Amino acid sequence: MEKAETDDVVPPMTSPLEQLLAIMAQLRDSEHGCPWDRIQDFATIAPYTIEEAYEVADAIARGDMAALKDELGDVLFQVVFHARMAEEAKLFTFDDVAAAIVDKMLRRHPHVFGNAKISSVAAQNEAWEVHKESERRAGARRGKECESVLDGVALALPALSRAVKIQRRAARIGFDWPDEAGVFAKIEEEIVELRDEIGPDADKGALEDEVGDLLFAVTNLARKLEIDPETALRRATGKFERRFRRVETLATERATGADLDALEALWQEAKREER
Repeated sequence: MEKAETDDVVPPMTSPLEQLLAIMAQLRDSEHGCPWDRIQDFATIAPYTIEEAYEVADAIARGDMAALKDELGDVLFQVVFHARMAEEAKLFTFDDVAAAIVDKMLRRHPHVFGNAKISSVAAQNEAWEVHKESERRAGARRGKECESVLDGVALALPALSRAVKIQRRAARIGFDWPDEAGVFAKIEEEIVELRDEIGPDADKGALEDEVGDLLFAVTNLARKLEIDPETALRRATGKFERRFRRVETLATERATGADLDALEALWQEAKREER
């Protein structure tokens, strides 16, 4: 019985993608669909789309390929979900989404699908940015917006990733330090300014501004060193978590007190164990 009901929704002899599109259409059906799926819109689904992308990154970081397969499926479902809602609103279809990315990849890879010659990864990165910049300018002209090299950097990006993108855009027109020395000087300057703000009568807003300036400067250093700050911070957080859990285990085994000196000694021991 269950098989027959499934076949009514998912036609036989179709590709998995066609089956997924059929399932999505049924979930959104106004009469027989899922109550939760039917009431969703672009804004309510967006957080899930972001979450699924992070879960893909997590599966990759853990080296779990089975999980990666599942998470990629979840991301694909998000794309299908958004496309279905757009089709219902007569905006565009899933095929339109696929056609748009096909066109973009062909356009941005003339060295693969055309006659252009690119000899290195660095040259390819530069050409890619040139293509993107051209597309942004064309979009700005169509929308009659003020053109800026910073146009198109999504507000919804994680703060560190967005900072790097903004910094890279500014660097493309020469607004950048020639080497890491200038960034180190800026970091030191921001530390001094933050210390000056700290005190019994400190203004919370001013403190937030100074901490933000310091984080932005450190992110700039990561960019100059070709380090992804999101990855670096995620690894540092994971390292802290791993060591702190070991500290908790050692403290329990030895009935160690919770004073800072005792915990610091256990922390140093946990660090030595990893070497």
